[in-house]
Amino acid sequence: MEETNRQRKIAGVLQKDLVEVLQRAAQDGMKGVIISVSKVSVTADLGVAKVFLSVFPSDKRDEILEGVKSNTPLIRHELSQRTKNQLRRMPELLFFGDDSLDYIEEIDKSLKGEDTDPIKNPEILPRRQKR
Repeated sequence: MEETNRQRKIAGVLQKDLVEVLQRAAQDGMKGVIISVSKVSVTADLGVAKVFLSVFPSDKRDEILEGVKSNTPLIRHELSQRTKNQLRRMPELLFFGDDSLDYIEEIDKSLKGEDTDPIKNPEILPRRQKR
């Protein structure tokens, strides 16, 4: 089912405000970490918002994602204060890690020839199970 115009508008508002809240928190506690909100999608009933976070450096993604998940009530409260004139009800926030940057890095590394060639070394490929 295609996303409605209202869902896109609410997702845009949430994304803009979430970026400000999370980057301010990152400035206070973690130096050298960049958190960006890559995508927000809102369900049709506007009750749940799925938030995809991209973290640089990527080795700290799991740690930061757990911290964000544990502070979800505080983040939701801060967002509701910021959007009280735009939204009647704040949707429940579900946070997920966005690993698209890792995927892009792997493709880039393969194109540059920096990884192991599977033709020369077939042991790196996963073996198919015969049934």
